[in-house]
Amino acid sequence: MDEKFVTIYKTIGENLRDKRKEKDLSQQQLADLAGKIDRSKISDIENGKEDFLFSTLLKICTALDINIEELFKR
Repeated sequence: MDEKFVTIYKTIGENLRDKRKEKDLSQQQLADLAGKIDRSKISDIENGKEDFLFSTLLKICTALDINIEELFKR
């Protein structure tokens, strides 16, 4: 992962975790809802450790029924 983008990855991860918890979902439940995503990938994204594809983020947002813009807010 490019060090220049660490802050935004962490912001996305923190917001993702908050939204997942608001929906009372485990990482595994979210991974299952998003389809073909490993639970460990959800964990890595939430912890700002994963350089993910945009399509992966879209699948997660669809599973959470949220707008992708919500993940970029600080």
